[in-house]
Formats: sequence, structure tokens, C-alpha cells
Amino acid sequence: MATYVTLYRFTEQGLRNIKDTVKRAEAAKKAASQVGVTVKEVLWTQGQYDIVVISEASDEVAANALTLNTLKQGNVHGQTLRAFTAAEMERILEKVV
Repeated sequence: MATYVTLYRFTEQGLRNIKDTVKRAEAAKKAASQVGVTVKEVLWTQGQYDIVVISEASDEVAANALTLNTLKQGNVHGQTLRAFTAAEMERILEKVV
């Protein structure tokens, strides 16, 4: 399973409906499981980004489907980063010449 870190910022709509953010996160977790993604953690943060989501997906198709399903709701803008474990990084470094 590949790990992804997604950084979200609230839109105006998301801020207007801020009291529903935890409910929306729970709904997103359920939607994620329907497309083959496991949401490991949802964290609300201070600073440049409002929410950080750590998830695992079997492939990029599933990960992108979750991102698009989330963004189309209109409550957040996001950026998804592929993350690598230490073991994955060791395999990558083996190929560095």
C-alpha cells in the first residue's frame, strides 16, 4: 500500500460550514473505503493548512478518486503528496548512482 499525505485548506464554503468539519471528515473516511483507500489519520492544524490527512491506497487511481470526490464537495482545496516509508526510501536509494 502506498502512503499519501494530503494538505487541505478550507474554502469560503468550508468556513461557512465549519461546525460540520468533523462530520465531513467521518463521511470522507467512509467514502474513502468505498474507493479502496484507508484514512489512517485526520488532523486539524494551525498555519498554512487547515487539515492534514494521512491515507493508504493500493494505487494512484484509488488515491486520486478520493481526492477528486473530496474536492468536488467544495469545502476544501488540497494538495496530495506521495509519502515513502524508510524501507521504501532504502529501495529508492539502491537505484541512486
